[in-house]
Amino acid sequence: MPALPAPTPAPAQFASAEQARASARAFELKKIGPDFIANPYPVYNALREHQPVARMPDGSYFVSRYDDCIAVYKDAKLFSSDKQAEFRPKFGDGLLYEHHTTSLIFNDPPLHTRVRKIIAGALNARAVADMEAPMIALTDTLLDRMADKGEADLIADLAAAVPIEVIGNLLAIPHAKRAPLRDWSLAILGALEPAPGPELLATGETAVAEFLDYLRILVADRRKRPGDPARDVLTRLIQGEQDGEQLTEVELLQNVIFILNAGHETTTNLIGNGLYALLEWPAEKQRLIADPGLINSAVEEFLRFESPVQIGNRLVTREAEVGGVAMPAGTFITIGIAAANRDPSEFQEPDRLDVGRARNRHVAFASGVHFCVGLNIARMEGRIAIGRFLARFPNYRLAGPAIRGGRARFRGFLSIPVAVA
Repeated sequence: MPALPAPTPAPAQFASAEQARASARAFELKKIGPDFIANPYPVYNALREHQPVARMPDGSYFVSRYDDCIAVYKDAKLFSSDKQAEFRPKFGDGLLYEHHTTSLIFNDPPLHTRVRKIIAGALNARAVADMEAPMIALTDTLLDRMADKGEADLIADLAAAVPIEVIGNLLAIPHAKRAPLRDWSLAILGALEPAPGPELLATGETAVAEFLDYLRILVADRRKRPGDPARDVLTRLIQGEQDGEQLTEVELLQNVIFILNAGHETTTNLIGNGLYALLEWPAEKQRLIADPGLINSAVEEFLRFESPVQIGNRLVTREAEVGGVAMPAGTFITIGIAAANRDPSEFQEPDRLDVGRARNRHVAFASGVHFCVGLNIARMEGRIAIGRFLARFPNYRLAGPAIRGGRARFRGFLSIPVAVA
């Protein structure tokens, strides 16, 4: 197949202020369509300008301004991350409910504090540093395979392959047993969409069940033959902290699933979104190739510009005010991460990709007590995968239509075919 022309950036604004106001007034998160999935930024910009705290028909609110999102993130007592009230009607009493209400991200202190302490201790600086050399070797092997073929799928052959191997190594999962991890991850996280259908929920339920069966065998084996807790995260999670703090069996299994899912999906999207954005912005691509030292700021810009996780959620625990809007206890809030990351009050020319952006306090990793525990791993993976790919294949180009993942919460691609010869 001949290489396709480079894509051009999708417009981030509506053609007129009237269209923007109408879009903001009509916005309903649970009824978004394919146009929004393809390019949500005109809607996010319209909401931020005309309905910054937008009330949804179900009584929840969508918050889109940077300062308002930060305020919600920073007060974990007033704006709870506990998802039991939200997820019970959505998931019932099944395994999806157990998983998503036990994992680190969807809990408040003290449970969140206890689980995060153990996970953060396992993801220590030494463990992260130990990943770098194997990560470079893995990336170079993947790039060698691409060079041999002269073509590649940036998702299957790089963006998805790297985090599965990195997290698999971190947890010391045997290579022969890693094949189903990506499909399970996509199914479980797909159930977090604003309005998942019965088929998506059933697929997610099955994925959690199969994942748990898989992990019970892995954990039982690791209990018999523990690894080095300084490097083997699963062993560290099993053994807990030196002061005796340990996870229950359910907490252990469900948070291993969380680590695999979070470490896989977000980083896959970071790498895929970043390399696709460079095709849309060829001058920035050439700028980064000419100055590889910009890779750290470029990774932060990819996280801001095409946030891998686009939305988050909180529950108001007592009467509160957000952006001048009063909310009673029990109100659900959707945090517009991607909208906040393009707020002109915080970011100069927010709809322009700038790989050298100096001031970039994005919220792609959230903020407050739920600031992403694995952010240094994600940054390292993005830096190595994108940087080494560009150095090896500076003239890569599309060789077929890119296919987006089709989700609102997680923004990424299922496939990006490219020619690299």
